[in-house]
Amino acid sequence: MRIAVSGTHRAGKSTLIDELSDLLPAYVTVEEPYHQLEEEGYEFAAPPSVEDFEAQLARSIADLDEGPRDVLFDRCPVDFIGYLLAHEDRDAFDLDAWLPRVRNALRTLDLIVLVGIEQPDRIALSSSEDEALRLSVDEKMKELLLEDPYALGVVVLEVEGSSRARAKQVLEHLGSL
Repeated sequence: MRIAVSGTHRAGKSTLIDELSDLLPAYVTVEEPYHQLEEEGYEFAAPPSVEDFEAQLARSIADLDEGPRDVLFDRCPVDFIGYLLAHEDRDAFDLDAWLPRVRNALRTLDLIVLVGIEQPDRIALSSSEDEALRLSVDEKMKELLLEDPYALGVVVLEVEGSSRARAKQVLEHLGSL
């Protein structure tokens, strides 16, 4: 199975991927595009620009095109669309130009696991983090994946609870297939 774990920053995605990696040892894990690009010397603006998110979107699409069969992706193209639609310069992003590539890449996934912000919030944030952006991206991600306004046609499993409970929900979903 090809599984992407998606959601806003500081929601528990990486923790869930670590948990799933332990439970699914035959799976390869692909780290998120931000870290891949950073390791290659890409310099991100602070805060990231539209171009920075587009670079991550392009890398995410390439990762899906190249990834192995049993794989856990930390993020997928929908994540970056969420960030771009929540960005203060969102009018500079041409979603329609990206949608055909995004749809084609998403067809290679069997499941997107959505990790949203819970109430009460499970993740403590530092005072320097942009809470408004985090909440806006969470809202956009839920709209994109659960309401599917752009006909992405993906299978989505929204998880909640502790990282162990979330991993159990994923395994139960996989077992039901």
